[in-house]
Amino acid sequence: IMSGSNSYRLRCSLAAHEMDVRGLAAVAFPDGAFVSVSRDRTARVWVPNPSENQVFTEMHCMNGHSNFVSCVCILAPNETYPRGLIATGGHDNNICVFSLDRPDPLFTLKGHTNTVCTLSAGKFGTILSGSWDTTGHSAAVWAVVILPEQGLMLSGSADKTIKLWKAGRCENTYTGHEDCVRGLAVINEVEFFSCSNDASIRRWMVTGECVQVYSGHTNYIYSLAVFPNGQDFISTGEDRTLRVWRKGECSQTIRLPAQSVWCCCILPDGDIAVGASDGVIRVFTESEERVASAQDLQAFEDELSKAIIDPKTGDLGDIKIEDLPGREHLNEPGNRDGQTRLIKEGSNVEAYQWSVSDGRWVKIGDVVGGSSQQNSKRVMYEGKEYDFVFSIDVNEGGPGLKLPYNMTDDPWLTAHNFLEKNDLSPMFLDQVANFIIENTKGHTLGPAPASATDPFTGNQNDIHTHTLFGAGRYIPGSGGDDQGFGADPFTGGSAYSSSSAPKATTNIFFPNMDGVMFEQANTTQILGKLRELNSTAPADRKLSDAALDCLEKLLLLVADQKSPAQPTAEQISVLWRTSHWPEDIVFPVLDILRLAVRHPEVNAQLCGGTEGASLCNHLLGLMSPEGRPANQMLALRTLCNCFSGSHGRALLLGQRDAVLSRAGDLRVVSNKNIHVALATLVLNYAGRLYGQPTEIEAKAQCLSVASTTLEVVHDKEAVFRLLVALGTTVAGDSTAKDLARSLGVNSQISKYARVSDPAKVGECCRLVLDELQ
Repeated sequence: IMSGSNSYRLRCSLAAHEMDVRGLAAVAFPDGAFVSVSRDRTARVWVPNPSENQVFTEMHCMNGHSNFVSCVCILAPNETYPRGLIATGGHDNNICVFSLDRPDPLFTLKGHTNTVCTLSAGKFGTILSGSWDTTGHSAAVWAVVILPEQGLMLSGSADKTIKLWKAGRCENTYTGHEDCVRGLAVINEVEFFSCSNDASIRRWMVTGECVQVYSGHTNYIYSLAVFPNGQDFISTGEDRTLRVWRKGECSQTIRLPAQSVWCCCILPDGDIAVGASDGVIRVFTESEERVASAQDLQAFEDELSKAIIDPKTGDLGDIKIEDLPGREHLNEPGNRDGQTRLIKEGSNVEAYQWSVSDGRWVKIGDVVGGSSQQNSKRVMYEGKEYDFVFSIDVNEGGPGLKLPYNMTDDPWLTAHNFLEKNDLSPMFLDQVANFIIENTKGHTLGPAPASATDPFTGNQNDIHTHTLFGAGRYIPGSGGDDQGFGADPFTGGSAYSSSSAPKATTNIFFPNMDGVMFEQANTTQILGKLRELNSTAPADRKLSDAALDCLEKLLLLVADQKSPAQPTAEQISVLWRTSHWPEDIVFPVLDILRLAVRHPEVNAQLCGGTEGASLCNHLLGLMSPEGRPANQMLALRTLCNCFSGSHGRALLLGQRDAVLSRAGDLRVVSNKNIHVALATLVLNYAGRLYGQPTEIEAKAQCLSVASTTLEVVHDKEAVFRLLVALGTTVAGDSTAKDLARSLGVNSQISKYARVSDPAKVGECCRLVLDELQ
């Protein structure tokens, strides 16, 4: 080996945790020790074992989180805590602070409304935390660091940007990454590194210039650490590698026998620790004295050679087995460390990687999905056999992620676990589950049948769209939603009539805590449409007569709220399955779903437990801006109706941020029915938040969505409902009133004070303005 170009070799493997190791940090005390955190909800401290140079022993295990632990940082020693403290952040939205001498936390910091996924410690015992609750960014914050200069902080986010903060104000925004920013590392007072899902690392000046882009990884990069010389650094990612970068070049690539290499840290002696999805911590060293024994090195290499590599994940290109060279190809040396080469061995394809330090090709796994593999063969993945191992492309053009699946698995649960494992947005649930369903059938969906036309053809601004189709035509959203205004402000029932309406001094409009539901049901038309679309549905999506029968019984039962009958588990299950019909024909099923979630039994089954998250994600998927207006509207109405039961209310309050963000984005669709449904959703949230002054973040979101929606809405019923939502949000809450004033709500709504047709708009508006005086 050339002197000066020492390379890292395995020092030890610690079977440290029962699940993914998500964070590592060197601790101040004892010497050479480090701490790891894991999805198994624990944090553990590892100390060098004095009797065996290579290995570490677990000294301390800490418990305090009720869910995955995802990050860790060390608070430097001070007079009170001479050994320093350990801070951990988790999926339970909390930060726990531990000392080295007890297993339970000294303090638990609460304040985030979502997963805490990054922590950084500053001088004087300050902690900076970043979370999926998007504090300061337009999407989840994945990384935070404190810069050495007093008071400067950096945050990196899923919105692809990095922001520089001083005293809570954003001083600079760094753009350049093409995907989520996953990691940040400080170089010195004026420079820092960032890494991203776009597989690049960037070096930045605090003043804003990106001075270098480093390429080498072939998939998401999760973590970075900088050597004490401030120039060289290491990185880890989803391409199974740890990479060592010296003088701006990738000088060494170490492959690991685990799919996701989540985290890394540099120990005081210059060794590197990495944590991965197999629960193992591996430490690598340049020191001859600390290198693992020959048999441990061989065991590591054997473990690596058994890995399964899917050509779709990396940079292996399109493989034609016939054209690959045989083993003799390995007699030629490689030209750079980490270079990969594929060879043919019988009917199999093997992957090798060139090791500069060993001067030889090391086997790094077998390649699956080569063209000679029969479909009947089961595929090995992380040591288990599966019917399929899919590569899911989460980012356009980005590298794929592995998703193992057996025909006996539930596609929704598999998709849910896959998103959790890869820290992906639950928004993708439907896409991934449908991908599994489609790709395990052996045949794809044909084009949409011509008769399944969009129910919203015709002029979308026309309130009377449904009259264009004749009376027999079923249009979701037609019917009882443009009732006369002299009646009850929401339902059209004559609870009071405007002629005898009391003077506006008695406020009959807000606060409205009961919420507003979409109750209208034309069961004959819904069923007719369902049967018609089923007859033209693709063969593999057609419902059996029994399933149709199930849906019909369920619809009739839930449409009649006085019915004593209870929906069966089978009926609810058929409804849930069918709600995943192709987007162009699913609308009558969504209409049944809208009515069904008002029933206490359906509400409990579909909104409770893990099903709740799936329902929410499915509806949010249908509400994507590119979606069909009919589906967007019915999904919004279903969410409004979920508020009729306690499970639905709990679910929607828990998912408020995602739901209201996605719903708010639909204000740009120029469709009266969508606007009314969106306004109603905001109103229902406002009603649940009334009388809860601590929920200021939630109220702020209601105010912001209501205010931005009012800018584009023309329909008077939608305007009225938004005014009621605003009034309900600010009623009796001085902080919420201040927020509304700072958003300029007064000047925004004053034009409605003079509306006399319908009178309720003007009356309600004047009452909101009175509140904001």
